[in-house]
Amino acid sequence: MRTIYYDSETTGLKAAADRIIELAAYDPAAEKTFCMLINPGFPIPADSTKITGITDEMVKDAPTFAEAALQFVEFCTPNALLIAHNNDAFDKPFLEAEFARNNVSMPAWRYLDSLKWSRKYRNDLPKHSLQHLREVYGITANQAHRALDDVVVLHQVFSRMIDDLNLHTVLELMTQSPAIVRMPFGKHAGKPLSEVPKDYVRWMAENGALDKKENAHLKEGFVKLGVL
Repeated sequence: MRTIYYDSETTGLKAAADRIIELAAYDPAAEKTFCMLINPGFPIPADSTKITGITDEMVKDAPTFAEAALQFVEFCTPNALLIAHNNDAFDKPFLEAEFARNNVSMPAWRYLDSLKWSRKYRNDLPKHSLQHLREVYGITANQAHRALDDVVVLHQVFSRMIDDLNLHTVLELMTQSPAIVRMPFGKHAGKPLSEVPKDYVRWMAENGALDKKENAHLKEGFVKLGVL
């Protein structure tokens, strides 16, 4: 399976109204990178420039998204698995909006959201931002919020997170229920399940809290610990 790590920088947070101003990708198998500034067709908001460092001057001679998209598709090829941090809520919706807006055919890529993986299988961590994960795994600091720097770091982070799992297994695991290792709510929120007082667990069980559908995995965790 050909894997491409990618990231986009934008003029704002709304895919329907904002535009991609930088698109980057990294192919670890071929050790090739793609990075392109994109002219959004209107002035970049100051808030966006403050975060990304990308100015109107930098993109004034840059290609439009329609031009950049063709090169991005050529780099990724139609059969790739695209991985981005917060892909499902941010990068993919922006790609879909830009391709549609510019009447460019978008390949039927497969996607994986590394943020969702982190939240699902590293629920022992208090935060799941790319920069926090970079610190957790001891990866050298990069120029955060510039697309190419972020995709290279993402590859390093995600490779550490999945360890020796192959991507087919990773994709299968993303469809399975996560194991809960910390108390997700209440006065003991954040504590490892093994440290939650047994009388509190019994109180939740007696009051029906563990019978709720959304707490099924929490109940399973206590059962495995022999508390229930």
